[in-house]
Amino acid sequence: MYVRKRRRPVSEINVVPYIDVMLVLLIIFMVTAPLVTQGVKVDLPKAEAEALDSEAKPPLIASVDAQGQYFLNVGDSQEQALQAADLATLVAAHLQVEPDTPVVVKGDGAVAYSEVVQLMVLLQRAGVPSVGLMTAPPEN
Repeated sequence: MYVRKRRRPVSEINVVPYIDVMLVLLIIFMVTAPLVTQGVKVDLPKAEAEALDSEAKPPLIASVDAQGQYFLNVGDSQEQALQAADLATLVAAHLQVEPDTPVVVKGDGAVAYSEVVQLMVLLQRAGVPSVGLMTAPPEN
């Protein structure tokens, strides 16, 4: 007579389907991550624009004129146009010395929007955590 041995039930979890799901999610996140991170981060005000606090540190003002030339209100040659790399270097150096200095972009009304965006990208790459936009009060 043949004696049958009782097999014990397998109490292990089959993880192969979970690995498949994780790989699919990994691919989805790898494809969508670059789409989400593109763009320039700007902290927009939630209410009407207010003037900067007069007791706060004076802000760095990065300007772009109608011809697309860059200027910075630091140093002796504030009226001299700067190359993009020089502007980024000056801003990065200033922020290393005084990291809590606010940075403001001042764009000419006649300059193309793309020029202002390029200046903001340049400041972002120089290590500026947030950028403000300078405006003039509306004329009544």
